[in-house]
Amino acid sequence: MRAKIFAEENRRWWTLGALCFALFMIMLDNTVVNVALPAIKKDLGVTQAELEWTVAAYALTFASLLLTGGKLGDLYGRRLIFAIGLVVFTLSSLACGLSSGATELIAARAVQGAGAALMMPSTLSIISATFAVKERGTAIGIWAGVSAMALAIGPLLGGIITEHISWNWIFFVNVPIGVVAVLAAIFVVPESKDTSREQRLDLPGLLTSAIALFSIVFALIEAHRYGWTSTLIMSLFAIGAISLAAFILLELHQRVPMLDLTLFKSGTFTGANIVAILVTLAMFGIFVFFPIYMQTYLGWSPVQAGAALLPWTIMIVIFAPIAGKLSDRVGSRWLMAGGMTTVATCCLLLSRTGLHSTFWNLLPAFLLGGLGMSFVMTPMSAAAMGAAPVAKAGVASGVLNTFRQVGVALGIAVMGAIVTDRASTALHAGASPPQAFVDGLTFGMKVSAAICMAAAVAAAVLVRRYRHAEEDERSRPVEVAA
Repeated sequence: MRAKIFAEENRRWWTLGALCFALFMIMLDNTVVNVALPAIKKDLGVTQAELEWTVAAYALTFASLLLTGGKLGDLYGRRLIFAIGLVVFTLSSLACGLSSGATELIAARAVQGAGAALMMPSTLSIISATFAVKERGTAIGIWAGVSAMALAIGPLLGGIITEHISWNWIFFVNVPIGVVAVLAAIFVVPESKDTSREQRLDLPGLLTSAIALFSIVFALIEAHRYGWTSTLIMSLFAIGAISLAAFILLELHQRVPMLDLTLFKSGTFTGANIVAILVTLAMFGIFVFFPIYMQTYLGWSPVQAGAALLPWTIMIVIFAPIAGKLSDRVGSRWLMAGGMTTVATCCLLLSRTGLHSTFWNLLPAFLLGGLGMSFVMTPMSAAAMGAAPVAKAGVASGVLNTFRQVGVALGIAVMGAIVTDRASTALHAGASPPQAFVDGLTFGMKVSAAICMAAAVAAAVLVRRYRHAEEDERSRPVEVAA
């Protein structure tokens, strides 16, 4: 009996290891490209807007299809959908590396985001279905730590590969990793699905949400090119608003909605998702535009630009597991509020960046950013999943990660619009191109600081103590097959 229990416990942690292995690859692709952007621009001859689309295309399809990915996992089996997503992600990574033009690269990145959308919800929902309540916070803490660490280490890894090999290899490295991850999913990860009620796909919801997100992001990225008051941009914003309203109305009246709005009756779930979208919106101004600033205007190499963010990574490695354990003991509310306040301080420090800043000028901000994110990402994930019934784990994780990825897509678009427009104004006022870019970047950091403080307030006001009730788990069975 003891041997059997020991084997089951070992299998749980092996499952977590396999999921985190694949998760690291997914999240790495959010930031590994960023340091390589100048090299891609030079090699393929792409425009600034196409460069932004190289990052945004991945985030856009990722965000648009995450809820569907969670629903498919609940319906057909989380391990099955996870494995299918891995295959799509691996093949599209190969296509990205082989791209010879902007159109091919952007299209392949969009498919890569679709593969990630099938994988991501399954990782968190499998954890919720596999681990008991008392261990779930620790497991989610490790999951969130790996996710945040991948985001932070991406620039360094991208810099090393770009400088010493080629930008193509930031995608090629996913191929052998993907093959190993598929095998691990087949032989290590247990199958699970939601058997509590009728399940079906919500195609109207998928269509309206995708149209809304694409319209808004496209308008934000291309507004400088066409003009904020142009017919195209104003029409896209109108389409986005109408589609978003239609999506909400559809979800309120669907018999089996893609987005279960009853989850938002929980203030804790709502607060965690508000923090998710705001923290990623603010942070991607740093992860996308600071590597460009470092290489283009400070003259740093790709490796130097990536290494500059390494202290951020180290703080996450150290403190994310600690934050996961603390969230089990004291809850997530004040950890999230304090973490967001720390990240806001990081952004304010970065708003003082100049044309002659050194690594030592940036270091305090990067340390605070890593520390703050550690105490936001882990408790945020634990709060969202702890506030949702286990039977809805796939949908809940899909919602959380959708909000995070919407924040990524909007962060690239919003910060890009701020930097571009502010720099354009500075140029017309007589500033040099380097100084104009820095003016736009620093103003963007002030906006990011305000966004982070709004997230801190949301966490303090909405998030409360949470814990899955044991009777809830018994009344909503989740089929788990070896």
